[in-house]
Amino acid sequence: MSAVTNIAAYHFASLVDLKEWRGELLGQCREWGLKGTLLLSTEGVNLFMAGEAAAAEALLEALRRRPGLEGLRAKYSQSERQPFTRLLVRIKREIIAFGVPGIEPGRRTSPKLSPRELKQWLDEGRAVTLLDTRNDYEVKLGTFRGAMTLGLDHFRHFPAAVEALPAELKEQPVVMFCTGGIRCEKAGPYMEREGFQSVYQLEGGILQYFEDCGSAHYEGECFVFDHRVGVDPALRETSSAVCHVCQEPLTEEDQASAQYVVGRSCPACWRAPEAERAAVLAGREAALRRAASPLPGGVAYDNHRPLKVPASCHGRTVGETLAVVLPHLGAEVWAPVFAAGRMRDEAGRAVQWGDEVRGGQRLVQLVPGTLEPAVCADIRVLHEDEAIVVLDKPAPLPMHSGGRYHRNTLAWFLEKAWHPQKPRPAHRLDANTTGVVVVSRTRHFASQLQPQFERGEVVKRYVVRVAGHPPEDEFVCRAGISEEVGRVGTRMVDEAGGLAALTEFSVRERREDGSAVLEARPRTGRTNQIRLHLQHLGWPVCGDPLYLAGGEIGHTPTLLPEEAPLCLHAWQIGFRHPLSGEWVEFEAALPAWAVGGRGILPC
Repeated sequence: MSAVTNIAAYHFASLVDLKEWRGELLGQCREWGLKGTLLLSTEGVNLFMAGEAAAAEALLEALRRRPGLEGLRAKYSQSERQPFTRLLVRIKREIIAFGVPGIEPGRRTSPKLSPRELKQWLDEGRAVTLLDTRNDYEVKLGTFRGAMTLGLDHFRHFPAAVEALPAELKEQPVVMFCTGGIRCEKAGPYMEREGFQSVYQLEGGILQYFEDCGSAHYEGECFVFDHRVGVDPALRETSSAVCHVCQEPLTEEDQASAQYVVGRSCPACWRAPEAERAAVLAGREAALRRAASPLPGGVAYDNHRPLKVPASCHGRTVGETLAVVLPHLGAEVWAPVFAAGRMRDEAGRAVQWGDEVRGGQRLVQLVPGTLEPAVCADIRVLHEDEAIVVLDKPAPLPMHSGGRYHRNTLAWFLEKAWHPQKPRPAHRLDANTTGVVVVSRTRHFASQLQPQFERGEVVKRYVVRVAGHPPEDEFVCRAGISEEVGRVGTRMVDEAGGLAALTEFSVRERREDGSAVLEARPRTGRTNQIRLHLQHLGWPVCGDPLYLAGGEIGHTPTLLPEEAPLCLHAWQIGFRHPLSGEWVEFEAALPAWAVGGRGILPC
């Protein structure tokens, strides 16, 4: 004989003092070893519980001792195992969520039709509409032959479904039914209020019908809200299962489908790989939009700027160290910082201009009320797998913290959108440069990907618009890049030597406005290499605020979103995938300025 007794019951009644009663019932149910859900409300009780037969009866008797619940009746079934994993005793606004004021089943309900009466009506072929008030996923396992279903995904949507019913149905007999009858207690009075003149409730619902009449006029099984999933007309557990991803009930046929993978998908929620990837990417882009809206650097905050003392400055003063590390900032810039006590050591103590420092020591400058310039945060996700993420970076958008930018950076947005992971960009693009960026998901994959960039094994192609028409269709620049930083914190072309640098160029289009669109293929990875080489050759990049015509250097390294863009776009990239070792290539769509001779457009 089955070891577990399952009881389902509800009763509408006006109840008070629920908080204290909940505590009593919770303690009793634990003592009796019951599991399941018991809902308490000022409108009544609703329960699905399971345990030993004596424990189930003890609970029912305890409930019936409450004034108003004397008539509580239960439906019984047996199972070989406990269908519930935990015990819940909760206080709710409604014991069955409906959300329509003025419907009070404790005062009045529609006329009830017993299961045997309904069977007789159906045996006689009486003209009647059977209306299934359950959700569509419940209906999937079975319903009465010829019943009208409403396509509900929640009982709260029942009023809208009733509004869509044919008007002539208001003049005809309607027998509504659900699992145990509780939903019909509210659905019936609502339909009457909406003008339906002959509405009946199936007393006790499908479960009572099974108990009294078996399978007559019913096709399939009945969905139940526990681990049994479904019961047949003999109230025995069926072979139906439920998808743990979308909660869809699964028939034997569903479970035999190749689209059913336990814990991952079923025929209802399975998506083709392409659709699955698109959904993942759309979710990531949504997370990035949340991380960037509002722009975190646009909200005033206290910025703590770290500064590590170089070993070469050991024994020097703070002032001397700043002159070495930040030579472009004079003592007049630092005077108010020290006067306000905003230069501090690791312990948070204020340090002075003449204090001695040690190599490796960490100083922190406090910048209160920091506001960062605006950036363009329209980041697109081109690809994601276990090892890497590939992005289409907009501009202007710095990749890392530095200068005036700390929170309005790609690194900040990535950390927020992929939390708790901390993806690491495997290479850099200038803040003003758009295009494809490869990001490592973990430190392990970064260790396999970044050396490819360092060894020059990664193939990169850029599209760039320049001022002027290069005379040759193909040309190369081998000018070295200086290790010395310029006055705005950038490297310079070094005619005498410097770091070896090589960029290959080809002309894609010569335009009537005097500009040309080129393809650039850097074979080395020096900072700002393409821009420096093109300025050196006499064809500066259109929109470049830094490397100007005639070898001049501008004063503003990072543009604002409303300004004309830097016409440099990281178009394509190819490398060996750190997980599979296979060669992979990715491409970011060309911007407007690179297509069809269109003009320079802002972000």
